[in-house]
Amino acid sequence: MQGLPTHVMSHLIVYLPLESPGPATLYGYALPSDRHASSGAAGPLGVANAASAPVALLPRPPKSGGEVVAVVPLAALSWHRVTLPQGTGSGATRLRAVLDGLLEERVLDDPETLHFAVEPQARGGATVWVAACDRAWLRGAVGALETAQRPVSRIVPEFAPDMSPAPQPVLYAVGTPEQAALVLTGRSLESGVTVLPLNRAGVTLALPPGLDTNATEIVAEPAVAELAEQLFQHPVRLEQPSQRWLRAAASPWDLAQFELASSGRIRVLKQWGAAWQALVRAPRWRALRWGVGLLLLGNLIGLNAWAWHERSALEHERTAVRQVLTQTFPSVRVVVDAPVQMEREVAALRQATGAVSGHDLEAILAKISTATPVNKSVNAIEYGAGEVRVKGLDLSADATRALLTAGYTVHTDGDSLVVRQETAR
Repeated sequence: MQGLPTHVMSHLIVYLPLESPGPATLYGYALPSDRHASSGAAGPLGVANAASAPVALLPRPPKSGGEVVAVVPLAALSWHRVTLPQGTGSGATRLRAVLDGLLEERVLDDPETLHFAVEPQARGGATVWVAACDRAWLRGAVGALETAQRPVSRIVPEFAPDMSPAPQPVLYAVGTPEQAALVLTGRSLESGVTVLPLNRAGVTLALPPGLDTNATEIVAEPAVAELAEQLFQHPVRLEQPSQRWLRAAASPWDLAQFELASSGRIRVLKQWGAAWQALVRAPRWRALRWGVGLLLLGNLIGLNAWAWHERSALEHERTAVRQVLTQTFPSVRVVVDAPVQMEREVAALRQATGAVSGHDLEAILAKISTATPVNKSVNAIEYGAGEVRVKGLDLSADATRALLTAGYTVHTDGDSLVVRQETAR
């Protein structure tokens, strides 16, 4: 028997009561021990604590991100073997209606009052196991846990078909000496899970002719271990009920299907939360956390250094522009907007010396003449507000491109060609 899987170590395992839940109803529970998870040793399933308590006094999962797994008692479930039609696997939306039709003649109660769950990874066209239990009872038991702030992530059966990979059936002696039962599970059983009384007749039925008793594993609870050894004349392996619950929690079964499927979504969210908590806190991820932290810190330092360098380069260019302005025009004492102030000072100097600017009529006509074909005449020329309107002149694409390259804007307005120097930005 292998040790408990590591992912079960953070779970709270709750054994659902058969009676309708109330404030004083006792829930059995088990908290796994991590000694087998850390060592990988085989042996009995480790239980750190097992007891029973009212739902409001149940402990929390032992670790952050841990799940609450509900175990459905053996007596609450019935098992049925059905063949699913093609296209009705475990994820099909019409699977519930299909199960109602397949099991209507096999169950004693109205299918509408029952909760069904198919085996893990069921596929259409395959013969699968279906678990059935009272829907109202299961909802009440799970709802009481949710009301007590212990939402159930998974629902598993106490015993399920094919729990053991052994070729021979496994026999479980459970209960009390007054109400002892013999439970059979294994791949060779057509009924999946068989319950017999723990007496001579039950033993005879459990051990058909030809079955090798020495090859059959017999597991017994301490309360009925002596009775089982007397009846089988064979040593038994002791197992506490809480150990059986932990083994059930480690199985792939999940009865939270159909109307209880929201528990499955909660499980996915909690698994993501548990993975995040492990990444943030688990010692085995410490090196990764340090690496990611150093990488982020290095990027942050690099971005800040690059931004500082860019700011320094921009400030250096601004300083150079201000120096050119103040050195060229010493009368400028305060620099507010260097390009605008320099343009203003140049315009004032040009006006004082009588120099021609690019906005004057002479300069614009000179540029137009260089782009105009020889012997080309115009009808009229108008000048105002720094622009020239020429009537009767059509420029070629090359001529227009030459004016644009020289820094002039060219457009037509009716029968006039409008040319002006582009304003510096």
